[in-house]
Amino acid sequence: MDMLRFITAGSVDDGKSTLIGRLLYDSKSVFQDQLDALERAGQVNGEINLALLTDGLKAEREQGITIDIAYKYFSTPKRKFIIADAPGHIQYTRNMVTGASNSDLAIILIDARKGVIEQTYRHSYITSLLRIPSVVVCVNKMDLVDFSESRFEEIRKQYLDFAKDLKLKAIEFIPISALRGDNVVEPSKDMLWWKGNTLLGFLEEVEVNFDEEDTHPRFPVQYVIRPQTDEFHDYRGYAGQIRSGSFRVGDEVTVLPSGLKSKIKQIDTYEGKKEEAYSPMSVTILLTDDIDVSRGDMIVPSNNIPTVSQDLTADVCWMDTKPLNIGGKYLLRQSTGNVKSAVKEISFRVDTQTHAKIEASNLELNQIGRIVIRTAKPVAYDTYDSIRATGSFVLVDEGTNQTVAAGMLTK
Repeated sequence: MDMLRFITAGSVDDGKSTLIGRLLYDSKSVFQDQLDALERAGQVNGEINLALLTDGLKAEREQGITIDIAYKYFSTPKRKFIIADAPGHIQYTRNMVTGASNSDLAIILIDARKGVIEQTYRHSYITSLLRIPSVVVCVNKMDLVDFSESRFEEIRKQYLDFAKDLKLKAIEFIPISALRGDNVVEPSKDMLWWKGNTLLGFLEEVEVNFDEEDTHPRFPVQYVIRPQTDEFHDYRGYAGQIRSGSFRVGDEVTVLPSGLKSKIKQIDTYEGKKEEAYSPMSVTILLTDDIDVSRGDMIVPSNNIPTVSQDLTADVCWMDTKPLNIGGKYLLRQSTGNVKSAVKEISFRVDTQTHAKIEASNLELNQIGRIVIRTAKPVAYDTYDSIRATGSFVLVDEGTNQTVAAGMLTK
């Protein structure tokens, strides 16, 4: 079975944790001891408090909010799932970016009573920025608006009017009640006007792929293998994970950023030698020439070269309480490589509600903006639009070793 990674996002009290709890509960993915604990914890409006399945931190339970990203796992006969429950508060925007960075799909929750609000704009913009391929908008708490079809259509139009300026590839709408279970796993008996799929039915069937990435083979070198034994004294292999595309024995390749060229002599895997390997396999590649290759380098086809530059333009979400300023020095970690860097320019800050680009001299905690970075040595990369794995990075404060920003490289 394939796997779908998705994130839930929405405003405070939109019911994200309850929705995830409902998916787990109705898909029979909750253990008996967890059910016993839920029943002892009491009920909400006559229903089991399913939100407690994800709100694991004591502070979350006490405040009735989600603070940290909670990951949950479940499966059906059709597919495996990894769910990330993102916080709704504005001060936890960085947590949402973290959870969304590896997601294939985003569920945007909207309270049927409130409609599209500021956090809906913010989370949808981040979803667009991170190029999440598919979005499903769940209009929740339909039971509190008498399961009104007209209210659902009103919110659908409101969201589409806002989202037309965003780069969202596919948007699906589903009316649900997470607390009662309507249209989550089972069809609603109170919304007979809805002829579409249930949420779980949609998640099982949605196709999420990165066909564009398959045309750009990329192999970041993670480790150089040189066994110190008589049997393998001439062995020199480059281990790592193929992040996109495929490689075959005999392919002409270039090592970046040096630009040295060679051919693939052999591809080794745990199961043995392969003539061809493809993403996301972890392999060891041997080259015909004894050239200088080290961790952080990237092996690519000689006829499909990514950008190599010391000046990088990127959209970043700032994650540190200390603001980002021009001239700030950080360690840039991209793929398997680390390189010293400095912030050369702050182009603008983004108002995630209006999409306006605002002139800025710094970026504060949870703010999103575009910056230009100068690196100490050339970096090989693709734009985040093309390949998420080689177009993303983090900035690290070398003094504290704290991650201070997540970035997406642009043209």
